[in-house]
Amino acid sequence: MLLSSFGEITNYIFYILIALLILLVMIMVHELGHYIAGKIFGFGIEEFSIGFGPKIFSRKKKDGEVFSVRLLPLGGFCSFKGEDTDDDDPKAFNNKKPWQRIIVLVSGALMNYILSLLVIGLMFTCYGHSAVMTYELQSPSEIQSTFEFSERDIIIKAEGKNVYLITDVMDAINGKNKGDSVEFTIIRNRKVENLSVILKEDADFSNVEDVEQLCKVIGVRYEKNLETGELVSTGFRTTGVKLGFFSTVGRTFEYSFRVAGSIFTVLGQLFNGSLGINSVGGTITTISVTAQAVKTGGFWSFLNITSFIGVNLAVFNLLPIPALDGSRVIFTLIEWIRTKPLNRRLEGIIHTVGLVVIFLFAIIVDLNHCF
Repeated sequence: MLLSSFGEITNYIFYILIALLILLVMIMVHELGHYIAGKIFGFGIEEFSIGFGPKIFSRKKKDGEVFSVRLLPLGGFCSFKGEDTDDDDPKAFNNKKPWQRIIVLVSGALMNYILSLLVIGLMFTCYGHSAVMTYELQSPSEIQSTFEFSERDIIIKAEGKNVYLITDVMDAINGKNKGDSVEFTIIRNRKVENLSVILKEDADFSNVEDVEQLCKVIGVRYEKNLETGELVSTGFRTTGVKLGFFSTVGRTFEYSFRVAGSIFTVLGQLFNGSLGINSVGGTITTISVTAQAVKTGGFWSFLNITSFIGVNLAVFNLLPIPALDGSRVIFTLIEWIRTKPLNRRLEGIIHTVGLVVIFLFAIIVDLNHCF
């Protein structure tokens, strides 16, 4: 028993470390994007750090630039000279041309996106394109019914649109009514087939996680065993299907756009109240979910979750929220239009407050998951 428990703890720590590695690599790639763009345009760089907190390693170059490794491996930063203050040095961040600053600011997100594309391409090449497969959770032999979908049907298109995620199926049929016919392209027994499905209920998906409702709408064995009361369902899970080279290239970009779109969908539902705060998480929740995904799904899940985190970081950092790159781009554009900057001190305070709010929000949502 003790050995078993020790083994389980060791495995858990291993997957947590993998999750930390994924997060750290994505953040470092983001900061590296800022760093490379800054070096190209001659920005003064004060420090490039891996991690936060106290320094455990530090090295200073002849030009004054510091490279450091810090104790907490939950992020990192690239600190530019005169980023939030006025500075007479021509290499200072705020003394550079606005268009150069904007390029430096968006380069972090661009690097995240490029790496995500490479990861998605590798995933599609090794494991096939992401698609949605039906599978039986329970299927008592005494229940006999006729359904359009069968177990292990792979849905690659819905209403003519490529399907990568379960939410893509929802988006394709959302708003349709009971009795409407929906066209699916599926792979069944290794053959591509077209399938017309009559909707069993109105397709109204107010929650992106409402897979149960999707089952009911398209009629995939979602009913009760009258004797046991258990649900009988052909559920959904993500799978891979291999297609040609050009399809892989095209779908790599499209898949990344779909992931980015799902982020905006979730944000919209958070704002309108249709999605609760318990559906999002902070850094700790992200690490936990990532570790669990890698544990249950292996290397495919490792690649998939890495691409998700990369696209998430790219999109999130470009949002016009104080302290994020998107907000700094807005301030730079205002300065460019006005031909003079806003008060640097005020801008610095706004970004500092924004950073504190982001950290507090992340802590609150993590605690919400714990309790």
